[in-house]
Amino acid sequence: MPVERRKLSFATLDEVVADAENLLANGYDRAGNWDLGQVAGHLANWLSYPVEGFPKFPLVFWPILWLMRVTTGKVLLREYLAEGMPSGKPTLRMTVPKSGGDPKVAVAKLNAAATKFAAHTGPIHPSPLFGAMNKDTAVRLQLRHCEHHLSFLIPKPV
Repeated sequence: MPVERRKLSFATLDEVVADAENLLANGYDRAGNWDLGQVAGHLANWLSYPVEGFPKFPLVFWPILWLMRVTTGKVLLREYLAEGMPSGKPTLRMTVPKSGGDPKVAVAKLNAAATKFAAHTGPIHPSPLFGAMNKDTAVRLQLRHCEHHLSFLIPKPV
């Protein structure tokens, strides 16, 4: 029988970290393709980008990102904030750790990135897809992103 995704609604980054730590401590089933190490590592990477700067994406992506940012970026941002992120959208492979990595290390990295993001008081680096945003909007976007990926990991009953 296929595993169903869960419906998540995080109010804080602390809740995100607590959920990942619970999955680490008690185990989980997968409703998707990524393991906890991949999910936690991916989320940690994306939490760091608005604070530290976005990576240099391959040149081929820049025209696509620019076009999307100036045409649909703001609409997508509003939709993601209101409805969550849809499944099946591609992500940059360079932001996803390889499967089978140490989930303890990835969850610790997620915790550190969430702590740094929450404490950050400087400017938020503009998103290559959504453009400039304030900290509140950036936090809300990060929470929706975390809900999306963690929803594929279903906690084992305790």
